[in-house]
Amino acid sequence: MSNQLEGVKVFKAPEFEVHNWIDAYGSKTEPIKLSDFKGKFKIIYCFQSWCPGCHSKGLPNLKKMVEALKSNESVAFLAVQTVFEGHDSNTFEKMVETQKQYNLMIPFGHDAGDDGKSISNIMKNYQTGGTPWFLFIDKHDNVVFSDFHLNQVAAIELLKTM
Repeated sequence: MSNQLEGVKVFKAPEFEVHNWIDAYGSKTEPIKLSDFKGKFKIIYCFQSWCPGCHSKGLPNLKKMVEALKSNESVAFLAVQTVFEGHDSNTFEKMVETQKQYNLMIPFGHDAGDDGKSISNIMKNYQTGGTPWFLFIDKHDNVVFSDFHLNQVAAIELLKTM
């Protein structure tokens, strides 16, 4: 896939370092690790609950992708609330509400940094530029896409070939 995305800087995906997760059904679960999805293509959607673009564009695009690819066992979806501001508003509870609001049956993580009030570990480790943000990690754990501009129709067509 990396040679299909011109200008993408491919790099080895670091561990998530997200400590608070809920499963696809909204129940608290153990921390999810990159290695939990060995051999799968991983799509990580980064958002904040108060981000207008996350609700108007990012989450609807994620929902379309999840629906279109739900039977593809080679693709895994995760959503992470990557808090870098508004820690009092972008809470664990708001993350849970967002999963329910969009009826997204995928794991969601809450990442407000190690101390719960600094910058998200995903943002630091993956050098993301805010929200909404999509990360695509290939089967070999290489980051092959990292941006907030996503053509979800083209992404779905490409991911169907995985």
